Amino acid sequence: MIQEQTVFGVAGGDRRQAELIDSLAADGYTVYAFGFEKARLDARAQEVSLAELAEKSQVVIFPLPVTVDGAHLNAPFGRQPVPLGEETASLFLGKPVYGGMTERLAAIDPLWEQVPVFDYSHQEEFAVRNAIPTAEGAVEIAMHEFPGTLNGARCLITGFGRIGKALAWMLRGIGAQVTVSARKPEDLAWISQLGYGAVHTREPGGGYPVVFNTIPALVFTRSVLSRLQPGTLLIDLASAPGGVDREAAEKLGIRVIPALSLPGKVAPRAAGEIIKETIYHMMEE
Repeated sequence: MIQEQTVFGVAGGDRRQAELIDSLAADGYTVYAFGFEKARLDARAQEVSLAELAEKSQVVIFPLPVTVDGAHLNAPFGRQPVPLGEETASLFLGKPVYGGMTERLAAIDPLWEQVPVFDYSHQEEFAVRNAIPTAEGAVEIAMHEFPGTLNGARCLITGFGRIGKALAWMLRGIGAQVTVSARKPEDLAWISQLGYGAVHTREPGGGYPVVFNTIPALVFTRSVLSRLQPGTLLIDLASAPGGVDREAAEKLGIRVIPALSLPGKVAPRAAGEIIKETIYHMMEE
C-alpha cells in the first residue's frame, strides 16, 4: 500500500507530466514540481527548485524520456536547461527515482548508477495501456494527412506488437482494408486468423496508400521503399532514429511523418494517468 503521507516530486516533462501532477494532487498527495514555469499547474502543486524537490520529496518522478539530447533534463516547460551530470545526480542519492528510458542517465554520468532508479516505460502494463493512445494518434494523423478516406483504403502496418495490434483493430473498425506484416510464423498465423492480410516484413510489397511503421529498426530501406508508390503516406511510429531511410524516401516521393510521443500530444491526461497508475503499482510491488 502507498502511504497517504507520501510526498511526490515531479521534475520535468511535457503535458503528460503536467497532467500527472494534477492527478497526484487530486489523489490527496503533497506534490512538488520543477521545470514547469511555462505551464499552468494545479494550484495544489508547489513549484520549487530542483534541489528543494530532491530534499522534500520521498518519491521523484522524471519524464519519458528523461533526456532528449543525452545531456539535459527533458523539461520543455522549463525556463532554463538543466544538466544531468554529477551535480544533479548527487541530489538524488538514496532517493527512489522513477523515469522513462532511464538507461540514458548512466551514459551521462556514472553516479546515476548509485541512485535507485526504476523505469516505468519498461513495464508491460505501461506498454500495453500506452498502445491505445499511440494508435489513436496515428489514426488522427492519417485522417488529417491522407487526402482520401481511411474507410476502404488499403493500409499496411509493419509489426504486430502492442501498437500494431491496437492500430489494426482501430483501422478495421473504421472500414480500412488492413494488412499487417510480421516475421514470426506464429504472428503471421494470428494475423490471418484475425482476418487481416498477412505479409512478411521483408517483402511487404506495394499498393498501400497509407503505411504505418511500428518496428524500431530500419525496415523501410531503399529497396523496400522502391516498391511503394510515389505519394504514399508513411507514418513512422518507431522510436528514434525510426524505421525509415528518410533520404531515400524523399528521393522516391514517399511522404514520411515521424510520430514520436503521441500519447503526450493527443491524450496527455490519459497518458499521465497511465504513468501514475504504473508507478503506483511499482511502488506497491
